[in-house]
Amino acid sequence: MIKNSVLLNCFKLSSKVTVYVPATTGINQPIDNSEYVDRVATLLSNCFGGATSTQALGMWVSPSEGLVKERTTPVYAYCNDSDLEEHCEEVVNLCLAIKTELSQDAVALEINGEMYFI
Repeated sequence: MIKNSVLLNCFKLSSKVTVYVPATTGINQPIDNSEYVDRVATLLSNCFGGATSTQALGMWVSPSEGLVKERTTPVYAYCNDSDLEEHCEEVVNLCLAIKTELSQDAVALEINGEMYFI
């Protein structure tokens, strides 16, 4: 724990929510995922006050296609525990919508370092 007097007047956001936005439809058909990134960023910003996105290369093994590599976009926000509790269902519902719209087996949602496949 940090015991620095400079931080005494600051507020702390102890939770982190990350949605991994796919950049493919189906198993491995690349798409422009910017619309989906914007949807996730808008929701997280509305719920938690802001969001950040990065680029990543995700990999997994498909029984039919072998190793699949895709450029995915993690979109994350830090928040307090009560806001996480209040808005978690909204985040999960958006993950479900993206899963359906992009014909995914799952959309990854990370909350406080634990991964959920929605």
